[in-house]
Amino acid sequence: MTDIPRFADLPFVEGTDERHAWDVWGRDDELGSLNRIGPEQVLAATRLVREGRIIPLSLRLDEPDPGLFATREPYRQTVETLNVGRDDKLDNLYLQYSTQWDGLRHIKFRDHGYWGGRSEEQLDSSDDLGIDRFSRRGPIGRGVLVDVARHRERQGAPLAGDESFAITGALLDEVARADGVEFHPGDFLVLRTGWLEWYRAQTRERRLQQRGSMNDGMSMPGLDGARDTAEWLWDNGITGVAADNLAVEVLPVDRAKGFQHRRLIPLLGMVVGELFHLPELSAYCAETGRYEFLLTSGALPVPRGVGSPANAYAIV
Repeated sequence: MTDIPRFADLPFVEGTDERHAWDVWGRDDELGSLNRIGPEQVLAATRLVREGRIIPLSLRLDEPDPGLFATREPYRQTVETLNVGRDDKLDNLYLQYSTQWDGLRHIKFRDHGYWGGRSEEQLDSSDDLGIDRFSRRGPIGRGVLVDVARHRERQGAPLAGDESFAITGALLDEVARADGVEFHPGDFLVLRTGWLEWYRAQTRERRLQQRGSMNDGMSMPGLDGARDTAEWLWDNGITGVAADNLAVEVLPVDRAKGFQHRRLIPLLGMVVGELFHLPELSAYCAETGRYEFLLTSGALPVPRGVGSPANAYAIV
């Protein structure tokens, strides 16, 4: 892990001012930053389990309700009654409807392609970057909660669910220091903004008003979209970011800063998790003063899959 270059030493994507990590693990790599987690990191993460308590981090598959995008309708369940019992099937299941991981097929960087510089044609003609690739690795490792929502409440300046607020690397450091959190290479940064709890507490009419696209007036707190924030994540050895909001990053997107998804996924190969349900984990960490845990997850091994329900737990 010590030979991974600093962000400032990564090469630029040709003709742009954005950096890429396509050569860190080789252009044919399909795991991205999951390569930061080896047996040593997994074993260390298992040693964080002291109580054997399991804290679920996922919503039900039929939430959010209503769906946040008009193009993503909820699944339809059919239950078949048989002589021996029952079977069921799901139709119209969007793998990125509820608590989810975004795979490396999800986002490309302009015309420069997906992770490793792969083109649309390469993905169309191969299984490259399917979510089944990293489902073989969980994702599993050390998770650290950075509870920005609770930190701001302690300061008397709580975050509003329907207002834009950019969480920078400097603020992540501030919260980490306050809660005694240290970052290790290979960590999953679990970011609590409080947005999902705010959203679930709204009336259905208010939730319907939130439905739309990320570029259609939706406002919420989230990770800052600047390149400096991507640099902070990379240089702190973060494997992936999972947050309790719609897109991990702040909305609306500030085009002057850029869309963080287009850096983290195709250029840095980072795992991105959305709509993680964090109130129980937040309460536990605040009560015990322990903000690190074994994060376990089982992405679905869907060949050529773009995303997957997270099926995620914190084990403490």
